[in-house]
Amino acid sequence: MSGEADDRRSPPLAAFETLIGVGTRLSGDIVFSGGLRIDGEVKGSVRTREAQAGTLVIGEHGRIEGDIDVARLIVNGQVTGRVDASELLRLRATARIDCDVTYALAEIDPGAVIRGQLLQRQDAAPVVAEPQPAPTAQKP
Repeated sequence: MSGEADDRRSPPLAAFETLIGVGTRLSGDIVFSGGLRIDGEVKGSVRTREAQAGTLVIGEHGRIEGDIDVARLIVNGQVTGRVDASELLRLRATARIDCDVTYALAEIDPGAVIRGQLLQRQDAAPVVAEPQPAPTAQKP
């Protein structure tokens, strides 16, 4: 493997300072910095500290009932509440989103379910496709 945690292209496990494991239920708001992975259940908002970028990964068994306000969000599980991903949103095939989502850049795998509006942030940087080389003709 190329240093990635799994085939879903999540950041390496070492990048997560905090893990809420499978079978863990937490009620209350979470404020974090760095990386947070949720494989359990959270009832409450999840956000990064003021002016700090952070990555939140919701595992396949993870569930959040509350608002999310982070820079980078990778969802494999379920979310109910308002979502704001100020830099990047990745919805994997097993993602189930029941809310409106504000994002800058989005990557959505086939199979992801979204029940709500997708709203691109007004301050999102434009995406420019890299130029592709012209095909060359092959001689027989």
